[in-house]
Amino acid sequence: MNAPTIITDIPATIDPQELMPRLHLRPGSPMAAEFLALAEQAQRIARPKAAYLIGYIDDKTDDTVVIDGVRFTSRVLRVNLDPVHRVFAYIATCGLELYEWAASLDDVLHQFWAEELKAAVLREATARVFDAIAAHNQGKMASMNPGSLPDWPLPEQRPFFRLMGDAPAAIGVSLNDSCLMTPNKSVTGFRFANESSYVNCQLCPREGCPGRAAPYDAALFAQRYAEHATDEVGEV
Repeated sequence: MNAPTIITDIPATIDPQELMPRLHLRPGSPMAAEFLALAEQAQRIARPKAAYLIGYIDDKTDDTVVIDGVRFTSRVLRVNLDPVHRVFAYIATCGLELYEWAASLDDVLHQFWAEELKAAVLREATARVFDAIAAHNQGKMASMNPGSLPDWPLPEQRPFFRLMGDAPAAIGVSLNDSCLMTPNKSVTGFRFANESSYVNCQLCPREGCPGRAAPYDAALFAQRYAEHATDEVGEV
């Protein structure tokens, strides 16, 4: 197994002007000024971090994949990884520093704004780890995240954290008994070569999701991931 790569030199670049329309804040208003001051604090405090490792596939069954000795159960993951022999496991976080600062805020509105600021910093950390992974694989890539689909539920965070070894602790991320992470604005997942433009959102029927990156395709699971489709997927 390869040792994880830890990334700590991630700039916390927050663009409050970009966030203001989402928060229904009018430029030049007193509330906007209040938000800008909070964003300045957040940027000063934030220390986003990330880690990734290159994992190799040991075994596959109909609905499981074994990566570096750790078994994951998901039919969608299994089919998506059919053509590849390695994956990039990653974790990114807004950082404990920003999480603890947000938790110390007394004002409910400030707490709400802080969640958006943490999310913005997490996006920076995720983009940075994706760039680092891209240096190992120049082709088209896709991601899957534990807990993002019923087929790969949140308890799959446990084997994911086992696979990552000491890396989560090294960047200040922990997993509780309910498989929720601290800091809450953290993300885990597998990044892998994929030519079919797969996006998790294609299999998720949740309506009104602000993070939706692709339309829901109600027929996709039956077409590509049901067991009868196995013969249509070749292994390389």
